[in-house]
Amino acid sequence: MHSHEQTEYSAPAGHTHGHGHGHSHGAVDAEILASERGIRAAKLSLAALLGTALVQLVIVGFTGSVALLADTIHNFGDAATALPLWAAFTLSRRLPTMRFTYGYGRAEDLAGLLIVAAILASAVLAAYESFNRLGDPPEIDYIWIVVLAALVGFAGNEAIAIYRTRVGNEIGSAALIADGHHARADGLTSLAVLFGAISVWLGYPLADPIVGLVISAAILRIVVETSKSVFSRLLDGVEPEVPAEVRSVAGATDGVREVAEVRVRWLGHKMLAEVSIVVDGEISVASGHSIAEDVHHRLLHQLKYLSSATVHVAGRRGLPPPQFRRQRTRTQ
Repeated sequence: MHSHEQTEYSAPAGHTHGHGHGHSHGAVDAEILASERGIRAAKLSLAALLGTALVQLVIVGFTGSVALLADTIHNFGDAATALPLWAAFTLSRRLPTMRFTYGYGRAEDLAGLLIVAAILASAVLAAYESFNRLGDPPEIDYIWIVVLAALVGFAGNEAIAIYRTRVGNEIGSAALIADGHHARADGLTSLAVLFGAISVWLGYPLADPIVGLVISAAILRIVVETSKSVFSRLLDGVEPEVPAEVRSVAGATDGVREVAEVRVRWLGHKMLAEVSIVVDGEISVASGHSIAEDVHHRLLHQLKYLSSATVHVAGRRGLPPPQFRRQRTRTQ
């Protein structure tokens, strides 16, 4: 292999391997399994939150609690966000086409954007209701029934928040994690109803809107934290330690003299990587291809969410792949 020659290696999809799986299971199988888990999480959380909201709606019917009605509406809204997420996971299972050559994984990130908007709407609505109640403290009938309904709302939302977040972390889905934060935000609105009812019972009705404003601020904090990961993925951002890990794994492979370039991005709940390595310029093309295959194999087995890796090879004095050179020129 002369110093100016370049080649690249990317195994066919059927021969790639997901992290933690043997040679009989490819990355494609792992992606399908992750999508199925995401769909199951969306279905279960939709059913659970609809059940919680329906219980609260029945109680609203004979207590007349405006705060509980607002909380019930929040819970119906939280349940509804499971629908675009369900659709996104379903789309991500479809094969790439001539138009969408990377598949439909980006739909999951777009669903995450809708969920962030829904959390923001919850914060704005909660703040609006709290401001209105500052000048007109609420009167609540059947206080202890309202307290019970608020506890049901909080418990249901928190359970779903834990479940969504856990599954989202396990499969690498920022959108599902965001939906978990959405459920937690609506759980906080249930706590606002709870504290409001207790404060009215204790003779401090103004405590209700004050607590509501505090909880609105807490929900806004959730919006900020959640939007960071969602927007980062939409802009092809990754966690800072990921490129370093890719570089370390590739650089530790026998025959690799240097790792010239690393690029990684998320596509839904799967990660894609491009790596440019430098090898001895005196070896044959076949030997360079073999080293690239080793790098490819190690990356897919050692990085948890990585589903595809393209490895470019250059001789010792070679340059990075042409696309990297063009991009550098544009940014200089």
